[in-house]
Amino acid sequence: MSGDTDSGPNEIRWDLHDTHPDLVPALRAKLSEVMDPEIGLSVIQLGLIRKVSVENNEGKMYVLLTTPFCPYGPAMLATIKQKAAEGLGMPVAVELGFEPWDFSMMEDPGAIDWGMYM
Repeated sequence: MSGDTDSGPNEIRWDLHDTHPDLVPALRAKLSEVMDPEIGLSVIQLGLIRKVSVENNEGKMYVLLTTPFCPYGPAMLATIKQKAAEGLGMPVAVELGFEPWDFSMMEDPGAIDWGMYM
C-alpha cells in the first residue's frame, strides 16, 4: 500500500487544486492523519473528502462517511474539521453528504486486502 499522502489512481481533484494548489499537500498530509477506526485507513485513502474549496478565507469541505449511521461519524467529522483548519491555516466548514460510499471511491481500491472473495 502506498503512503497516506501519496495519491492513488483515483485521486480526487478538488477545486482547491486549481485555486490554491500550494495548500493541497499540507491539507492532504493533515487529513491523512484522520483514520476511520473501523477500517483502519485514512479519510484520504478512503476517498471520503469529496470537495474542498476556499471562499472568503474559509475552507469549505464536502465529506462522506463509509456508512450513513457510522457510530464514529461525529468524532471523525470534528477531527476532519480540526485537521483541515491546521492544513489550510484558516477556519473550515464541513458539510456531510449522504450519498452512499463504495470501494470505487477509494484512491487505490486495490491497495488493501479486504479479506473477501470476489
